[in-house]
Amino acid sequence: MEFFNQLILAVSVTSFITFQVLFHYLSSWVSTRVSPGFKKLSEKQKIEWNSRTVSTFHALVVGVFCLYILHFDDAVNEDPVWGDPALVKLNVAITTGYLISDLLLIFYHWKAIGDKFFVVHHLAALYAYYYVLGQGLLPYFANFRLLAEFSTPCVNQRWFFEVLGYPKSSKPNIANGVMMAVIFFLVRIAVMPIYYERMFSIYGTEAFYRLPFGGRSAWMCSSICLDVMNVMWMHRIARGCYRVLRYRKKTEEDAQQNGKID
Repeated sequence: MEFFNQLILAVSVTSFITFQVLFHYLSSWVSTRVSPGFKKLSEKQKIEWNSRTVSTFHALVVGVFCLYILHFDDAVNEDPVWGDPALVKLNVAITTGYLISDLLLIFYHWKAIGDKFFVVHHLAALYAYYYVLGQGLLPYFANFRLLAEFSTPCVNQRWFFEVLGYPKSSKPNIANGVMMAVIFFLVRIAVMPIYYERMFSIYGTEAFYRLPFGGRSAWMCSSICLDVMNVMWMHRIARGCYRVLRYRKKTEEDAQQNGKID
């Protein structure tokens, strides 16, 4: 157990260093070669660009690991409260390293990427992950929440298109917007019944009452708050997607009409 705790610490530290290197060096190096428009961005935009690049990389790594655990980790799936959290701890350790790295970058580059909401979000997540890494509690639910990371790349890509000057009605922007709405719905909204059905099936059991009060409170309160925000965001994303598609359709109809007149 002591060796495994040292491994988790090593993973968190390695994750932190990796994301710092990605932000300060690799993101800019790759971006200048992949996207010529990167060089034209302002210094603040480059800082946010690198931050979002790191965010996308983290989301893909953690999301794929999350799916693997949901499908193949029988111990966690059979006992979502006290099941062997070994693989979940590794995944959460990667995220913990990323969150601490991102927090430091937010504070250091506050004028460019400072956001009180993200500070609160990161601190709340780190508090919840303490119970996973420190006590091995609720591994299934901690891992399940990481499914939401799959919506991050499309959200970041929308910002990339915006700073590169892509019109909102352009095909790449529309395709990304539709993907963002669909993926956001699938990984944050459609999964709610599965998540809460599992939560209610545990409520009142012996396993539930063995949880410390702090763990129960962090789990239930954070779940409800996160999903209230998810529903609000889904509403905004759906409205934005509908407006863009409607505008695109109107533009095409106007173009066809003008063609007939000519």
